[in-house]
Amino acid sequence: MPLPSPRGPLSTALLDLLTRDVDDAAARAFARTTQDEVAGRSDLVDDDDVQVTLLCLYELHHRGLTGVDDAWEWHPSVIDARRHIEAPFEAELRSRVTVPETSATTASEVAATLFELAAADSGPSVARFVAKRATRDQVDELLMHRSVYQLKEADPHTWAIPRLSGAPKAALVEIQTDEYGGGRPERVHSTLFAQTMREAGLDDTYGAYLDDVPASTLAPVNMMSMFGLQRRLRGAIVGHLAAYEMTSSIPCRLYSTGLQRVGLGPGATEYFDEHVEADAVHEQIAGRDLAGRLAEAEPALLPDILFGAAACLTVDGWSGERMIERWSAGESSLRTHRSAQPLLQGA
Repeated sequence: MPLPSPRGPLSTALLDLLTRDVDDAAARAFARTTQDEVAGRSDLVDDDDVQVTLLCLYELHHRGLTGVDDAWEWHPSVIDARRHIEAPFEAELRSRVTVPETSATTASEVAATLFELAAADSGPSVARFVAKRATRDQVDELLMHRSVYQLKEADPHTWAIPRLSGAPKAALVEIQTDEYGGGRPERVHSTLFAQTMREAGLDDTYGAYLDDVPASTLAPVNMMSMFGLQRRLRGAIVGHLAAYEMTSSIPCRLYSTGLQRVGLGPGATEYFDEHVEADAVHEQIAGRDLAGRLAEAEPALLPDILFGAAACLTVDGWSGERMIERWSAGESSLRTHRSAQPLLQGA
């Protein structure tokens, strides 16, 4: 991923650190700086400086950062700095996300609880907005926002595979096999999304629009990496995937409709069309065979399964709410305004 521009003192310090030779003393100093900086902040979910810093730290575990030595990935002080952000970030999510109570114990009961949670989600529908009202500029902005995750789609959830066993492991592998194209490189979902970007005339380079999107877009992606990287949060990443799959099929149909409405063709909609069918199957596997069977095997993980599912819906909802508010006000949803033209059709 290309190095992003810094958004404050924390990300400035990190990028300065990572672009030099590995330096233990400098890394320890950065860890102390991180602890001091984050301790005095609130609303980390919407903090641009914190979220871009955290994304860069996680990117060391994904595909790396341009010009950054891979030796930084597991440097103890860099991990220490990451934990200074993760701990309050997780605490904030747990305090702000409402998790449903349930007496469910069987796989079927857990799946039913998750489907009820997804069905009750009252967050703003970006997909409905795109299907009916979005301009071409707004569709382009949507793709830019989504590219931060979709160009590495499924990767944070894949980290859970070695942390599971038996039926849940098999279920997750079944889902991820489809995500990675079933052995066909051209059908990998991130590859299909890159095709959508190209068809829309956008840059399909991994991380190309990182500087354009706000903290509210980065936070859901960072949350996935946080859940996926930590074994103790394996319940949360499983719950997140279940909710993600349960709320994907219908929105993807609406996104496809919206892209067609603004003049984009089959090459652009193929990614979304693929998910209409695939996620209708995945939601059943994720709800019952993955999340439900994991809760049966490890009942102590049920609260985190529900937390991960609720966090998926809630944090994505915050991001969607910001987009719709900006668009409805005739403004760009990006940090950098790309167009002076009215963004609402008919405005």
